[in-house]
Amino acid sequence: MEASKKPKKFQGIKISQRPLTEKIEPLLYLSPALLLLGIFLFWPFFQTIIRSLHITDNLGRNALFVGLENYIELFKSSSFHNSLIVTILFVFIVVIVGVLLGFFTALLCQRTFPGIRLFSAAYALPIAIATSGIALVFQVMLNQSIGIVNQILGTDINWLADPTYALLSIGILTGWLNSGLNFLYFSAGLSSIDESLYESASIDGANWWNKIRHITIPSLKPITFFVVVTNIINAFQGFAQIRILTGGGPGESTNVIVYDIYRNAFMNYRYGYASAESIVLFVIVVILTIIIFKVNKGGRINV
Repeated sequence: MEASKKPKKFQGIKISQRPLTEKIEPLLYLSPALLLLGIFLFWPFFQTIIRSLHITDNLGRNALFVGLENYIELFKSSSFHNSLIVTILFVFIVVIVGVLLGFFTALLCQRTFPGIRLFSAAYALPIAIATSGIALVFQVMLNQSIGIVNQILGTDINWLADPTYALLSIGILTGWLNSGLNFLYFSAGLSSIDESLYESASIDGANWWNKIRHITIPSLKPITFFVVVTNIINAFQGFAQIRILTGGGPGESTNVIVYDIYRNAFMNYRYGYASAESIVLFVIVVILTIIIFKVNKGGRINV
């Protein structure tokens, strides 16, 4: 028992705390990234909040402090209400098209056949295509007179000038652009599923649909959740294709919130009002993301 006791020379000695340099060292490694985030993200964000409380001149300088008047005017605006509805519809179309295209193309490329690498490259190709460039291509494809879409379908629709089809056309284009990255995510998820699960299901007599429903989809739930969230955020930021193809028209049928911000700021020179609109958009995206995380966590919204 005496041997188990600590020697006297070690008694009363306190274990030294980590030196201050070791605590500061991790922050030094993070400082370049924090500096860039501060300059290009946090500082502009705070400036946007401040500008949203002012009326600005044509150069964007704060001219008169008006408090929450920009926000009050915004929520009373019928144009903003229309933009909100259009944005929700646009996001819905983009997410549905992008996620389904990415999922089914990933399923197709799980089979081994000649030319599989060529098909995989083709399905992932939208990642490498500039939005503005493909928008110009679609402008020709959707042309009422010479467009290949009308020739294939045997229709005579002005896809970009008809309020019924303009938002749908741009939504499908944006969904296809997102599908390339979705294809890579789903392909990675499918490759991680144990093949023995499918073999056991085949022995039990499960068909293709039962395997998809009871094995593939549950196994891909985390990746699907991530893909849906990223697609929703990207859809809220859609701008270039709308600017090139429709300019928010016809009427205001494709005037999503991001384009409305651009129009108010750089066409109407109402920078304070546009800043208020951008803050509202930010809050909407944050709230929607939190709700999705809550729903995914427990199958219900936990407050």
